[in-house]
Amino acid sequence: MTVLTARPPPTAPTAEPSDDTPLRLSVKPPGPPSGLLDGAWWPRSRDLARELPALTDLLDPLWGRITRATVNPTHWPVIPRKVSVNGHVVKVGWFRAEQDPHQLMLRSYHVGRWDLLIIPPETGAEAAGRLMAAACDPRVVRTGSALIADELGRHPAAPAQADPPGRTQEAWEAEGGAMATPVGAADGGR
Repeated sequence: MTVLTARPPPTAPTAEPSDDTPLRLSVKPPGPPSGLLDGAWWPRSRDLARELPALTDLLDPLWGRITRATVNPTHWPVIPRKVSVNGHVVKVGWFRAEQDPHQLMLRSYHVGRWDLLIIPPETGAEAAGRLMAAACDPRVVRTGSALIADELGRHPAAPAQADPPGRTQEAWEAEGGAMATPVGAADGGR
C-alpha cells in the first residue's frame, strides 16, 4: 500500500478550521492490476466540490490528467457537474444503480480508469486504516460496500469519530452539509 499525502490547493476562506490538512489517500503500488479497487480515499466531508480538487490534483501527475469522476449520489448531498482543478476541469457524473455507493470512479486521458473505496468522513482513524489497507491488498477482491460491511461486522463496537466536540448541526450546514439542490434536480438525473 502506498499512502500519499499532499496539501490541498489554496481556496477561499471557509468555516473549516484548517485548509491545509493532508489528503487521506492510499493507492496500490504500481504493478499488474489486481482486485476490484485501486485504493481508498477518506475525504474530510461530503462536499464533493471541495474534496475532489485536492484528490485529482494529487493524482494527475501519477495517473495522467483526471478528466472524469463518477459517484453514487447516496452519500453526496450535492454533486457538481464540473469541478475546476489546477487549470483544467473534471466532469462529474453520478449513477445510482450502476455504481457502488462506497466507490469513486476516476478516468484520465492517458491510462484509463481507477476505482477507489470512499471511506465515510465520520469513520474513526483505526477503522479507516484497516479499510485503506484492505482496499490496497491485491489479494482482496471486494467491492467498496462489501469492505465497509466487513469492517462493521468485525468491529461493531469501533465507534466512528463523530464531529469534534462543540460542532453543531448548524456548523455542518454552514459548511455545505445541507442539501442545497437535490441530486439530479438541475440536470434531470444525470
